[in-house]
Amino acid sequence: MSIMPELILPLLLFSISMTITPGPNNVMVTASGVNFGYKKTLPHILGITFGFPVMIVLIGLGLGSIFKSFPVIHHILKYIGAIYLLYLAWKIATFSNVNNNGDRNKPFTFWQAVIFQWVNPKAWVMAVGAISTFTSVGRDVFFEVLLIAFVFCIVCFPCVSLWAFLGTNIKRLLTTDYYRKVFNISMAFLLVISLLPVFL
Repeated sequence: MSIMPELILPLLLFSISMTITPGPNNVMVTASGVNFGYKKTLPHILGITFGFPVMIVLIGLGLGSIFKSFPVIHHILKYIGAIYLLYLAWKIATFSNVNNNGDRNKPFTFWQAVIFQWVNPKAWVMAVGAISTFTSVGRDVFFEVLLIAFVFCIVCFPCVSLWAFLGTNIKRLLTTDYYRKVFNISMAFLLVISLLPVFL
């Protein structure tokens, strides 16, 4: 049996509200939009768009039960993710077009963004919340999980793109290195704030 038709609209609204609100992905693509522009941020956006639905499918079809049986694995992954996010916050706060080796810094690649979903605390909340809310006992869980993943795949691209466009447009206002530095530090601070749910 398929997901109940009356749940499709709530699922759509849930996915939009979860995807468009601030979180590590959106903070990072906003900063990337400022520092690299929309075109160079596109692989990052596409990595989120396809990486998060894959995460939903894997959790929904069995990985979640592994974490339930061995919660220590989930805790370890959670804290590794927190440490990595702090590292990314530092990188954003101290961003320069040229790194210490004299090479130009680059935005996230597609695969980096795909892998990042697994250490993103908000992505875990979204995935577990969607699966627990929009699947039901006695129905076709496989179909329901795929539908949830599909809806998020459709919603992610425009929602995350809005943040990248925001960054690209803010870039026009950041006319000096000082203003860009202040912006990057602000984005790094927001990224650190997004970690609070992990530690609380």
